[in-house]
Amino acid sequence: MKITVQSIHFTADRKLLDFIQKKVDKLETFYDHIISGEVYLKLENVEDEANKISEIKLLLPGNRIFAKEKCKTFEEATDLVVESLRKQIEKHKTKKTIAAEAAKKAVLVSQEEDF
Repeated sequence: MKITVQSIHFTADRKLLDFIQKKVDKLETFYDHIISGEVYLKLENVEDEANKISEIKLLLPGNRIFAKEKCKTFEEATDLVVESLRKQIEKHKTKKTIAAEAAKKAVLVSQEEDF
């Protein structure tokens, strides 16, 4: 899967980029039809320590999923975002399976009616 990482208002180091790549690549174990991903890392100018935002958008066949988290570190935010995306992928797969089974039943019913 092709992933693009954009760090806004700062320059991300290689260690952080490798960490993000490794985490997002794990999502392919749950669903191998992911087309691409976009990661946005942002620093917010606030007094709070939790000023690091990680956003990930994944492009799936016929769908797009998105998650965003704000934490003290980019690694923590990325972990939470990846977990959220994993849940969304599971939901997407379930819906797709149900739709495929319904279509299969509809074809079988129409074939029985033809006889």
